[in-house]
Amino acid sequence: MEEALLSSMKQVRVLVVDDHEVTRVGLRTVLSRESSINVVGEATNVKDTVDEARRLQPDVVLMDVRLSGGSGVDACRAIRDLCPATRVLFLTSYQDDEAVLAAVIGGAAGYLLKHVNAEALVRAIHAVAQGQSILDPAITQPLLTRMRLQKEEPESQRTTLSTQQQRVLALVAEGKTNKEIGSSLELSDKTVKNYIRFIFQKLKVTRRAQAAAFFIRDSPSERLSDFHPSLRIDKKPVKSR
Repeated sequence: MEEALLSSMKQVRVLVVDDHEVTRVGLRTVLSRESSINVVGEATNVKDTVDEARRLQPDVVLMDVRLSGGSGVDACRAIRDLCPATRVLFLTSYQDDEAVLAAVIGGAAGYLLKHVNAEALVRAIHAVAQGQSILDPAITQPLLTRMRLQKEEPESQRTTLSTQQQRVLALVAEGKTNKEIGSSLELSDKTVKNYIRFIFQKLKVTRRAQAAAFFIRDSPSERLSDFHPSLRIDKKPVKSR
């Protein structure tokens, strides 16, 4: 019944991105078995990914977090700016809270680990193509637990920031670059750097994703709440060959 439902759906156009050829070949092989999915292209690095997404306008970009020439999160931000209708689904072996937060903040529609089996991967691609958001259950619970514990602290470190510093932090959480933050707030690049350095010191963090986590946990419109582990993820890896 599920196969019939998938086959009756509109075909999803997918761009496969990974810097390992064996992985790309494996994913193309698995996805080509599905009549409801059409792999329209491949890419191996950030620049080619953005260029191909702009040229092909796929429904879904299936992408690793680690790429040649930058990170998948960088590519995700650029794709979301250039191709608003395209959804990005990360498929990676990189299980790290900061990576997940960076992906969510960067506009990703989903984040799965490579232990996912072929059937669940196909369901996830269709889900994000239809506007849903997906997180691998192996990631969701530890991440939500960490954020809940942070939120239970007696006083938010964010309250120690000035109004302008909180504005800068909000833009950092949106994945904006220093240049974009400066343009939005009419600040010089040097001033933005100074603000971010002070924010890092106050929040006792060293990375932008960590700072963004503080913003997300205190924000009523926490973007992470849009993500649901609604798919059953069976821990059987997608076979490359």
